[in-house]
Amino acid sequence: MKKKVLPVIVAILLILVIGGCALGKVLLDKYSYSKEEADWNEFYQVSENDRSAIILQNEMVEEQALIKDGVCYFDLATVHKYMNEVFYADMTENLLLYATPTEVIRTTFGETAYTTTEGTQEAGYVISFADGDNVYVAADYVKLFTNYSYECYDRHVQVNTEWGIRQVAQLKKDTAVRLRGGVKSPILTQAVKGDTLEILEQMETWSKVKTADAVIGYVENKRLGEITEETETPVTDYQAPEYTSLTADSKICLGWHSIGGVAGNDTLYSMVSGTKGMNVIAPTWFSMTDENGAFRSFATAGYVTTAHQMGLQVWGVLDNFNYANENGISISTLNMLSSTTARQNLVKNVTDTAMGLGLDGINVDFEQLSSDCGPHYVEFLRELSIECRNKGLVLSIDNYVPFNFNDYYRLDIQGEVADYVIIMGYDEHWHGSKDPGSVASISYVSDGLDRTLQEVPANKVVNALPFYTILWKTEGTDVTDEYITMRNEADFMSKAGVSAEWDEVTCQNYAEWTSGSVNYQIWLEDAESIAVKLNMMTTKNIGGVAVWRLGYGTQAAWELINAYLQ
Repeated sequence: MKKKVLPVIVAILLILVIGGCALGKVLLDKYSYSKEEADWNEFYQVSENDRSAIILQNEMVEEQALIKDGVCYFDLATVHKYMNEVFYADMTENLLLYATPTEVIRTTFGETAYTTTEGTQEAGYVISFADGDNVYVAADYVKLFTNYSYECYDRHVQVNTEWGIRQVAQLKKDTAVRLRGGVKSPILTQAVKGDTLEILEQMETWSKVKTADAVIGYVENKRLGEITEETETPVTDYQAPEYTSLTADSKICLGWHSIGGVAGNDTLYSMVSGTKGMNVIAPTWFSMTDENGAFRSFATAGYVTTAHQMGLQVWGVLDNFNYANENGISISTLNMLSSTTARQNLVKNVTDTAMGLGLDGINVDFEQLSSDCGPHYVEFLRELSIECRNKGLVLSIDNYVPFNFNDYYRLDIQGEVADYVIIMGYDEHWHGSKDPGSVASISYVSDGLDRTLQEVPANKVVNALPFYTILWKTEGTDVTDEYITMRNEADFMSKAGVSAEWDEVTCQNYAEWTSGSVNYQIWLEDAESIAVKLNMMTTKNIGGVAVWRLGYGTQAAWELINAYLQ
C-alpha cells in the first residue's frame, strides 16, 4: 500500500513545485522592474544626428533645433513662434534684420558679425544661414534680443520663455526615470539619491517629473521625498527695449485734406473754415510711384507754415494707391516692401522730405494689402517708426476695421511701434460692393473698436468718422450706388421728396423709396448718427477722432466733435 501511495505523493509535490515555479515566474514578470532602455532617438523623434528635440518649458514641441559646428540653431519660424517675432529675413538680399526702437541691426547670411549704429560687432560664430527656403539663426544671437534661456543636452534642447513657481522633490534612493508610469516601462535615464526632480504631474503611485538635464519621464511616488515649492530664476542678462511715443495729453482731431495736385494746397483755408476743434490736418501728398522706394509729392512748405499759424499740426499722408490709380498703372506694394533696399529707400526719402518741409508727422495709408505682404508691411512700419522716433515725427497708421481676415495688418505691433492707430470706421458696405447697407452702423464701429482695444492702448486709438453716405439703387438684379456727402444730404432728400426715420439697429436715419423700376435705399450719416458714435467713443476713452474728409461735413457735426473733444 505504501509503495502505491508514495509515487502519488511525489507526483503531487512535483506538480506543486512546477505550479509554484510557474506562478512565481508570472508574479516576477508582473512585478519585477524592467531593465529595458528606451531608444532616445525614437523618444525624441530625432532621425538625424544634427537634430535635437526642443523642450519648451515642460513640453516637447514638434519643431527641432539644428546643431552645426557645435552651435545651436533654430529655424526662423520657430524663433517667431516661440521666442521673438521681430527678426526679419530678406531672402533676396541675404539679410537678417532686427529692428529695435532706435535702430535696425543687420547681418548677412553666413557671416559671423553684425552691424549696429556703433559699428561692426563680432559674434564668434555664424549668426545665420539659409538652407533652401529656411533661415536658421544661432540661439545665442536670438538671446541678445530675447527674454529666454536655453540649454543643450544629448538629444534635446531645453528652452524657457517664462518663469514662476514649480514643485520639486528630492529622490530618497537611486531610481530609474521611465518612459511611462509602470515598472515594465523602458528606462529613459537613471537618477540618484539626492537629485532634485521637478514634479509636473502627480498620480496615485507614479509622478511625471523632469530631471535637472530636462529629461521628462516617470518615477514612483515612494522614491520621492517631501514635495516643496521653488521659485524659478528668470533670465537676468536681458533688458526689454522701451518704445517711446509722441501721443498728446489731450484727444486729437484729425481731418484728411484730399489733394489731387499742387494747386489743391490753395484750398487749405476753405477746408479749415467751419471746422471746430480740429488740431491735426493730414494732406494726401505722398504716393508710391514705383517699386524702388520713390514717391510723388504735392507738398509745399508754405502750406505747412500756414497750417502751423492756424494752430494745426501737419501729418503728411503716404499712400500706396493714388499715383497708380491716377496713372492707370500697377505698382506692387509686395515687391517694394519685400526688398530691404527699396523699403529703406522709402523710409529715408519720406522722413527726410517730412523734415525738410517742417512736418509734424507722417500718416501711413497702405490699403488692399495681401496676406503675404503682411510680414514685410510690419517690417516697414518698424523701420519707419525708428526714423520717426529718432527725428521727432508723429507716426500714425490708417487701418480697416479689424477682423480675423485682415489681422496680418498686426494692430498689436502697430500699437507698440506707432504713436496713433487710426481705425477707418466705415466701409461696412462700400462703393461698388453691390451690397446695399450702412456705411458705418453703430455695432460695426463699436465692435471694431473693441477688437482694436484688445491689442492697442486706448490713448493711441483714433476712430475715423465718415462724412458721407451711399445712395443704393436696385433695379432688378442690378445694384449701383453713388456717394453723397453729409453737407449735401438734406438738399438731396428734399429734392427726392422723401424723409428718413430713425433705425435703432444701425443708429442712423434710414429711407427707402421706389421711383419707376428703381428701388432706392440710404442710411444717412448726419448729426444724429455722429452723436451716437461720439458718445460710444467717449465711453471707450480712446485717443481721438478723425474725419474723412474735410469739405464734406456740416456745422452741426463739427459742433458735436468739438464738444466731444472737451
